[in-house]
Amino acid sequence: MRQFITRLLCLCLVAWGSTGINAMAAEPQPPLEMIKQTADRLIAKLKADEAVIRKDPSRLYALVSDIVLPHFDFERMAAWVLGKHWRTATPAQREKFTAEFRNLLVRTYATSLTDYTDRAIKYTPVRANPGATEVTVHTAVEQPGAAPIPIDYSLALKDGEWKVYDVAIDGVSLVTNYRSSFSNEIRKSGLDKLISKLAQRNQTNQPAETAAPAPKPRSPAP
Repeated sequence: MRQFITRLLCLCLVAWGSTGINAMAAEPQPPLEMIKQTADRLIAKLKADEAVIRKDPSRLYALVSDIVLPHFDFERMAAWVLGKHWRTATPAQREKFTAEFRNLLVRTYATSLTDYTDRAIKYTPVRANPGATEVTVHTAVEQPGAAPIPIDYSLALKDGEWKVYDVAIDGVSLVTNYRSSFSNEIRKSGLDKLISKLAQRNQTNQPAETAAPAPKPRSPAP
């Protein structure tokens, strides 16, 4: 189950990222264009820095943090992941959890990300009404000898930029998976204990144990 979340996050970052967006621009960069350009940018950097990353894995964390994560809406994701526990959390608890959740996403997949740099990605044109403030971008990552893996990104406009607030792979939501796992942890030990546990794992580069359903076997591609 832990391997599934790690794989899910790796695939997310191969297929998505964000170029720097000029917040002063009259119109935000279209979501699909943003995703495609940064996927290319991230993969290029991973290949160019391959030797450096082998010697210093923290370089991989830095690339992921700098190129991709600034354009996730972590506050919204953290609120959704905690659900009712977010409403009862103190401002300090919210801030600490959001920070550790962000670090969790970096450290869970970063060391495995290079396994997916040679996969082809298909992009589907975005269908949205003019003036829409929330959209879904559909992509698919090719697999050797198997059907492509569909990845859907939910984005919303925030402060003039498109921000990702959820990712679904094969219909499995990232937010929903973490929400179930964290809710169980909070019921057993409390929110402070969950935050402390995440912080300890982040410091030792260990991925969090997150309950998730195993993906369904995929039939070979024709």
